[in-house]
Amino acid sequence: MKSFARALVFFAALLAAMLAFGFVIFSTSVMRDTLGGTKSADAIVVLTGGDNRIVEGARLLAERRGKRLLISGVNRITRREDVERISGLDHKAFTCCVDLGYEALDTVGNADETRTWANTNGYKSLIVVTSSYHMPRSLAELALAMPDRTFIAHAVTPRGFPDSGWWLHIRTTRVLLSEYLKYLPAVARLTAQRLMGWNEDHAIAVAEPKRSDG
Repeated sequence: MKSFARALVFFAALLAAMLAFGFVIFSTSVMRDTLGGTKSADAIVVLTGGDNRIVEGARLLAERRGKRLLISGVNRITRREDVERISGLDHKAFTCCVDLGYEALDTVGNADETRTWANTNGYKSLIVVTSSYHMPRSLAELALAMPDRTFIAHAVTPRGFPDSGWWLHIRTTRVLLSEYLKYLPAVARLTAQRLMGWNEDHAIAVAEPKRSDG
């Protein structure tokens, strides 16, 4: 019994150390600027959560980095006119090429809403715009929903996040830890899917510089 108890304590300590190390790697990665060249895709999807995500998605659309823009997870009480004002696009461009998704309530919902939209329009590659800390889980959920698509990550940095030394800021550390704990189940499901060969492989490209998020 003593040997079993010691082994249990050892494995518990090992698991805790692995989780802590993973958290540091995760946090350092999402807080680091991602450098890369300008890329284009069939379309652009913004996962809501900050005004600057919408502004950045609109900017990419205006630069013709994608044919059309989906803003997923819009609050149901938000009017289309309000989103147009936030985007900064002129009325013609917004009316022409922007779709609003009101059904998604979380990241899994974002992935489902994006899949329906991409399938309807026949899009094979998507630029994904969301906060830097939210990007890994977003890509995992999108890959689970659409394993045959290509995703280009375009991360924006939330306002208030420090440029360096994230571990010195309690609020930032809490946000990162919360997201890390949500990310682990998503990446575990994605890993299981790939190992078991449930679906075809997909490509994810993370090559866009981070912008300031709202």
